[in-house]
Amino acid sequence: MTDATGAGRRDPDEHEQDASAQAGADGGEFGRAFAAAAEKSGLGALARDEKLSGRDLLVAVGGVRGILEALLPGLVFLIVYSTLTSFAGQDAQAALVPALIASVGLAGVFTLVRIATKGQPTQAIAGLIGVLASAALALWTGNARDNYVLGFFTNAAYALALLVSLLVRWPAIGLIVGFLMGEGVAWRNDRRKYRAAQFLTLVWIGLFVARLAVQVPFYLVDNVEALGAFRLLMGVPLYALALIFSWLVVRAVYPSAHRSAE
Repeated sequence: MTDATGAGRRDPDEHEQDASAQAGADGGEFGRAFAAAAEKSGLGALARDEKLSGRDLLVAVGGVRGILEALLPGLVFLIVYSTLTSFAGQDAQAALVPALIASVGLAGVFTLVRIATKGQPTQAIAGLIGVLASAALALWTGNARDNYVLGFFTNAAYALALLVSLLVRWPAIGLIVGFLMGEGVAWRNDRRKYRAAQFLTLVWIGLFVARLAVQVPFYLVDNVEALGAFRLLMGVPLYALALIFSWLVVRAVYPSAHRSAE
């Protein structure tokens, strides 16, 4: 069926498929930049592996040093604060300052070690900035629970960004995996891969929403100890589980990708 000019009307899905193919062909600098960014993600260390080893997973979550940098400042804050309030008999505001000093100090040590050993300091610096910003907010309000507020906004921002990617029919996890596998956005033309990308994006949205659903109630009732404990439990461990699950799904839809590349 044609319009008044004689040009054929095209199905919207067909138009999107052509657009996807063109984007994959003409990605250019954007495609290379996105591929490099995807390579640095947790999935970048796993996606093309035919077998998942403990070493691969450790690298994907940042290595031993990365895990320590992610967990220890928060753990030290929680231990110092809980010890001073529960066993030393100090009030919450009196315990806040030494707990924050210990947490920020440890994050600073990690950053200096990265620089001194000529390692990549990006992760440690980002962690230090996050710890400093959270500490500043807690000091400003005088409430220890506000040391965790910025994490709520971070998780909400990730969840919202992933949700938007789903709504515009460009699921973000599909983009990451597609560029890692060297096919750009061609996966959008494969119904099975597209559905898998939607599913995995929903899984990651679920991770960020679950953190908020569990932790925000503890914030609202001012239970700092429970909030800190669940922040740690739902940090690196939950992230690692999401990576493993994502790897299983990727391997199901790209079963021979690594062998084909060879």
